[in-house]
Amino acid sequence: MTRSVVTDVRPWGAAASDLVIENGTIADIRPTGTAQPAGTTVIDGRGLLALPGLINAHAHLDKSWWGRPWVPYGGEPTTQGRIAHERAHREELGIPSPESTTALVRELLSFGTTAFRSHVDVDLGVGLTGIQLVREAVAAVDPGIGLQIVAFPQDGVLRRPGVLDLLDRAAAEGADHIGGLDPASIDRDPVGQLDALFDIADRRGVGLDIHLHDRGELGAFQYELIIERTRATGLAGRVNVSHGFALGNLTPDRQLEIVDAMAEAGVSLSTVAGVTAPRLPNTMLRAAGVPVGLGTDGIRDLWGPFGDGDVLRLAGTLAQLAGWRRDEDLLSAARIATSAAAGFVGRERHDLVVGAPADVVLLDAQNPQDAITRAPARDIVVVAGNVVRG
Repeated sequence: MTRSVVTDVRPWGAAASDLVIENGTIADIRPTGTAQPAGTTVIDGRGLLALPGLINAHAHLDKSWWGRPWVPYGGEPTTQGRIAHERAHREELGIPSPESTTALVRELLSFGTTAFRSHVDVDLGVGLTGIQLVREAVAAVDPGIGLQIVAFPQDGVLRRPGVLDLLDRAAAEGADHIGGLDPASIDRDPVGQLDALFDIADRRGVGLDIHLHDRGELGAFQYELIIERTRATGLAGRVNVSHGFALGNLTPDRQLEIVDAMAEAGVSLSTVAGVTAPRLPNTMLRAAGVPVGLGTDGIRDLWGPFGDGDVLRLAGTLAQLAGWRRDEDLLSAARIATSAAAGFVGRERHDLVVGAPADVVLLDAQNPQDAITRAPARDIVVVAGNVVRG
């Protein structure tokens, strides 16, 4: 048994405590200064604020050119235009790249992200190779990092014959979820795409995570189709809508109708807190009990040059977009980026509690609210009980 203790930390800003870690799990939380058995590895927490490891609930780890010479952005500013631009240039840049993915994961880990849900492109050009590449890259950085894979059909589903078979294979070979993409505007057959995806998910026992960029009533209609199929297949708690921009530009009554239906059906939502996207009704989602995940989306890829990978900073942006200023709201944003996102990475618990994975971020801040508003440097990062930064 491996045993360590992180001494003198303030979990969620509470009184100073020692976190006892055994075999990668938090085994006990004791008052600071409690004697430890001989042979215990001691990590000095220096009175720092302790938060659970950050969770990136929507990443694209396979797409990045991180660590390589600068790549100028091109392409039309539409979903289809960006798909076409990526397809035209990814091969010449060697994307997906083991080196870039590994470098990106290291960078994200330095900001305290210890678990990911990553969408990985699955299409007729790359097949399923990106899935294994991402798994190997994450394991090479640290095998304790949490990872859930979404087999993602970035170029469409029905409009590209053969992609459904690839998604079925990915599910059969261990992908945690299969993805979808704008069933109406990309495939122009929302019923057909969703029926096919739900069939695979139901047969293979995997989750669904569907990119939905379509706005207004077109997007709302697809929300309703997803909710209907979630109820019919009994996949409550295993279906997620990514982006879901339509919720941001509906009337309040229509928003509430869809949000309540999501909560009842067990459909979650993940956002990247985009500053140019319609503002999601985060307070309404929270009140209804809809799980919300937060992620970075793509970082320095052929879709755009932006992103530094700091989920804590993104949580501050989410709070600003939601109009959250009170302490309880800022705490909610901190939990969206950490403990409340456990289900997005397949964990029952992801918190500073006994029995949870020993993923801990230490930083010089008064409390979670201070951390959210400043995003100070991460002094120490612990993954499954092992110090990976600091």
